[in-house]
Amino acid sequence: MAAKISTLSHKESPRVKTTPPGGHTMRTVLCFGDSNTHGQIPGKGPIDRFGPDERWPGVMSSALGTDWLVIEEGLSGRTTVREDPIEGTHKSGRLYLTPCVQSHAPLDLVILMLGTNDLKARFGQPASEVAMGIGVLVHDIRELAAGPGGMQPEIMIVAPPPMLSDLREWNSVFAGAPEKSHQLAIEFEMIADSLECHFFDAGTVAQCHEDDGFHLGIDAQRALGLALAQEVEAIGWPTA
Repeated sequence: MAAKISTLSHKESPRVKTTPPGGHTMRTVLCFGDSNTHGQIPGKGPIDRFGPDERWPGVMSSALGTDWLVIEEGLSGRTTVREDPIEGTHKSGRLYLTPCVQSHAPLDLVILMLGTNDLKARFGQPASEVAMGIGVLVHDIRELAAGPGGMQPEIMIVAPPPMLSDLREWNSVFAGAPEKSHQLAIEFEMIADSLECHFFDAGTVAQCHEDDGFHLGIDAQRALGLALAQEVEAIGWPTA
């Protein structure tokens, strides 16, 4: 499926009144995701991460340049709205989203890349329900009015790349998930269109690494970061 940015936006954000030493204003983007935003190395544990400049938010930050402050908020095992009975209730993205957004406000843009962990067998959710979870997060963000001047920030929904068929030791945890993961992009695109959010399909530029079948390798991290930098710039920000 082709990558797409919706031409619609809920509210256009004015410039952030943040002035770095260079004297120019900056914009701020929050990258809210799971282990692939955290930068977990495929086949390794959650504390084994790629370096800050190797993870996709860091790559995106370098590509966007000094006009942007990129905030990285990734957590291994994070879901959209589901409290994990095994890994803990704190894995629900919804529980942390409000304090996260408020602590980093004002925000011009929030990028949401979640959904993979919602496909774990313990949750038993179809791709359509995962997309609805993303929709709940969008509503929560908008209610906070955490953009500059109390406006609503722009929101970009990113569909994670589909899983590979062999998830190694994770096969039982994600039983049935690889097939569902191929449906996430279309479901996420539909929810993005209905909520007038920007959308990008990460599977068009990156694929999961064979070492575990659901994490991004270093090349995929870089490809995603560069692609998202282009998508961010294409939103069409006001010049004043």
